Amino acid sequence: MRHIISILIENEAGALSRVAGLFSARGYNIESLTVAPTEDASLSRITIVTMGSDDVVEQITKQLNKLIDVVKVVDLSEAAHIERELMLVKVRAMGPDRDEMKRLADIFRGRVIDVTDKTYVIELTGDGAKLDSFLESIDRALILETVRTGVSGIGRGERILKV
Repeated sequence: MRHIISILIENEAGALSRVAGLFSARGYNIESLTVAPTEDASLSRITIVTMGSDDVVEQITKQLNKLIDVVKVVDLSEAAHIERELMLVKVRAMGPDRDEMKRLADIFRGRVIDVTDKTYVIELTGDGAKLDSFLESIDRALILETVRTGVSGIGRGERILKV
C-alpha cells in the first residue's frame, strides 16, 4: 500500500541525511521525497512517499520518532488529505503538433510557460494520476524532457502537523 509520511524536523545540517539513512538502512524504498522550510524557519517539513504494509509503515514511523531531530511524524494516508505534485514537461511542438500540445495543456489545466519555435514547456500540477494521464496522452516521441517535484501533502480540515 502507498503511504505519504509527513515529518516535521529541525532545520539543521544532516537532519535529512539521518531520515534517508533510516530508510536505506532498513531496506525501505523512498518513491518520492520533498523538503522545504515551514512558516517557522527553525523547522522543515519532509514529505516521503513509500510503499509497504501498515505494519511496515508503523515500524518506519516508530523509528522516525526516535531520531533526535524529528519533532512530529504523521501518516497522511490514514485520513483525508490533499496531495499535489508539480511537473514540467518539454515537448516538441512544430507544425500541427503546436496546436495539439496547447489543446492538451488546456484540457489538463496546464500552462505553457516557455515557447520556442520548436518546443513548449508545459507546467502541470495535480495528483500523480493526473500527471501520468497527461504523459500518456502525448506521443512519446514528442516528449523531450520531464521533471517532477514529488508529492507534497497536507491533511484536510482540522488535521494539522504542527508543534
